[in-house]
Amino acid sequence: MVKVRQDAWSHEDDLLLAETVLRHIREGSTQLNAFEEVGDKLNRTSAACGFRWNAEVRQRYEQAVAIAKRQRKEKKRAQAREQKAEKQRIPQPSPVSFASSMKEELNENQVEDNDTQQVDKQSGQDTPAMKQQQVQAGSINLDYVIDYLSTLKQEHELSNQSKNTLEMVQSENEQLKEENQSLQKKITKLQEQLNTIQEDYQVLIQIMDRARKMVVFDDEDSVSTPAFRMEKNGNLEQVAK
Repeated sequence: MVKVRQDAWSHEDDLLLAETVLRHIREGSTQLNAFEEVGDKLNRTSAACGFRWNAEVRQRYEQAVAIAKRQRKEKKRAQAREQKAEKQRIPQPSPVSFASSMKEELNENQVEDNDTQQVDKQSGQDTPAMKQQQVQAGSINLDYVIDYLSTLKQEHELSNQSKNTLEMVQSENEQLKEENQSLQKKITKLQEQLNTIQEDYQVLIQIMDRARKMVVFDDEDSVSTPAFRMEKNGNLEQVAK
């Protein structure tokens, strides 16, 4: 069956293209295989599907692509762990195998870029990814290995510093919590003492008030009423007691 050119892409076509590409990425396949699969379903060429993905669809699924790549790496690592678990002993990696593993990691990270470059070659475009591959072409050399190990060492030292800082912060936090609890206990004790002092003060005020009233009553009783008598000439005269 001859595939015909169709210019209009529907939302369902874009969704099928995105789902197929993401599935192939997760399964460790290439995007070219995904483009061919979509092309068979939509009666389009793989180049048209690749151009549509790079020009329109991929920008809307950047986060999903990153997640799919992460799932692909986790899947490969899980398979590698299962293979190692089947062995009774794990051999020490040699420098050659170490360099090979790093090269495999780089190749894995560039799978999508390689697929994009092949599609762009068909359309006659020269993308930045193609230029980057031209700069990075060739096998891994000793300088790259040294630089990679230096980076790992720096990350390890930073991790240890962060761990020590975290432990110090946690220790200081515990000390502050203990000091806070101690101060709370002191505040509670002082509050109780203040309440007791206030109660004693109120009682003292009441006693003093009662004593003042008793003194006033005694003074009033001690004052006698003066007595008067009439003189012959009609004047009043106080009678001395």
